[in-house]
Amino acid sequence: MGIFVIAIFFMIVSYAVSSRLKSKFKKYSQIPLASNLSGKEIAEKMLADNRIYAVKVNCHEGSLTDHYNPANKTVNLSEPVYYGKSAASAAVAAHECGHAVQHATAYQFLELRSALVPLQNASGKILNVIVLASIFGGFFFFSIFPYDYVLLAIIGVYSILTLFSLVTLPVEFDASKRALQWIDANGITTTQEHAMAKDALKWAAMTYIVAALGSLVTLLYYVSMFLGSRD
Repeated sequence: MGIFVIAIFFMIVSYAVSSRLKSKFKKYSQIPLASNLSGKEIAEKMLADNRIYAVKVNCHEGSLTDHYNPANKTVNLSEPVYYGKSAASAAVAAHECGHAVQHATAYQFLELRSALVPLQNASGKILNVIVLASIFGGFFFFSIFPYDYVLLAIIGVYSILTLFSLVTLPVEFDASKRALQWIDANGITTTQEHAMAKDALKWAAMTYIVAALGSLVTLLYYVSMFLGSRD
């Protein structure tokens, strides 16, 4: 029962933070930049200023779907960011380019996160199998796999998922730091616009913080269950 309470709590918190982020992005998207630069232009300029010429800036469908793909070296901006000329689009475009700069400079936490991706994907699949087997397999499943062994497997999986979430935090914080320093140093935003960009990135970072905390609390819960079963 405890795990459901934890899941529901963090689901509510995650929804609240996500809603706040969308609200901030919508608000700051309606305020035009004094520099009149689009997200695409800002991204290309930041890449060029950092002497990164192999990375392509693409337009990606959706909203808040922006991401940097290190596999094919592309900065993928959602349509509102790609074409937008606002504090919000400037913040997001520069943030994603911050990841490209991390990649180009072999930023240690980005490299660690990339190395963990295969393990993270495998852990997610294993967790899904365990959950489905325990729900639909019931008594038969636990008669084959002792309860303690199942808990150990879940703890191992959540250890990897939690590590991935925690490593993601410095990657995201550093990308935002690089973005804000660059747009300020290059006069991309005014003082007021810079404050908006900083606020938008702060709420984006909050989504990763909530995810990391949720994963950590869940891991600790299962560890406590395992230790309790050993008493």
